[in-house]
Amino acid sequence: MPPSKRVTLADVAARAGLSTAAASMILNGRPDTRLSQEAHERVLSAASELGYRPNIAARALRTDTTMTLGFVSDVVATTRFASGLIKGALDAARHAGYVVLVIETGGEPEREAEALAALLDRQVDGIIFATMRARTMFIPDVPEQTRVVMLNASNPRHHASVLPDEMTGGRAAVRLLIEAGHHDGIALIGQSDGAEQGTFGSTTVARRVIGIRSEMAAANLSFVAEKPIWLWEPEEGYEATRALLGEHDGIRALLCMNDRLAFGAYQALAELGLRVPQDISIVSFDNDELAAYLRPGLTTVALPHEQMGQIAVTMLLSGNAHGETLVHMPVVTRDSIAPPT
Repeated sequence: MPPSKRVTLADVAARAGLSTAAASMILNGRPDTRLSQEAHERVLSAASELGYRPNIAARALRTDTTMTLGFVSDVVATTRFASGLIKGALDAARHAGYVVLVIETGGEPEREAEALAALLDRQVDGIIFATMRARTMFIPDVPEQTRVVMLNASNPRHHASVLPDEMTGGRAAVRLLIEAGHHDGIALIGQSDGAEQGTFGSTTVARRVIGIRSEMAAANLSFVAEKPIWLWEPEEGYEATRALLGEHDGIRALLCMNDRLAFGAYQALAELGLRVPQDISIVSFDNDELAAYLRPGLTTVALPHEQMGQIAVTMLLSGNAHGETLVHMPVVTRDSIAPPT
């Protein structure tokens, strides 16, 4: 069967018995139409009955907007670790009547340039640049009139950004241990002043470290041991935990720089016959979806990805977004912390 003919504004107007101009004003929500309530109802009813959908291309010519946003990321859409960023952005865009074109680049500069060109060709109303791990992101030149918001990222030329409040999050993680009664025997897994910057270029992780060390200093505490790690993966957490417990006596709590390191720590402690939290408490960061399935569940300071995505879209649509917006990192309390024995 040939495709059905698209319903036009003229079709709606004819069904309602009004001029095309009158139908257009009603459908566009003009408050000053001076048309009767009955005329409004006839037009809206006709549009519903005919299945009328506005011509976006024609609207773009009239209003210079396409009701479309671009979302360029490295691997946000194709990994589970930061998918909340795009989910939050999609939700906020849908509520505002926008659609989002998502392009994944793998972090490759050539693909980022291609993505930007494709979005500009489609005349998107603004672009969000996002990264899976918070870091400084260098992006191709963007026309001055194009709105840009950095999500979970920063850029020296585009200052509107949405980031997690890592400094406050770092402080919160330490307070969880202190409030449970841990004043000594705390070990830090995953922190290295040089390694993290070299790996991810992450200013946010640096803030997390500042928060951790500031809270420890405020309580006049120090770590009994620290284990710097380049890659924050479970196997590294496993090896680090075994090494720390072999090198130091009296460790009663582990502060892991992310949940994946904590997953490895859980495995190492189980193999050594140690219980979480009765023998050793653990706290970490991110709230990875697997954290709730550990036994006992892992207490962690969450990355608020969905909320960040929503805020990024709101900032983009506002047209006057400037500076850095820090989003609170909530504590997700489970059962991995207990008073020392």
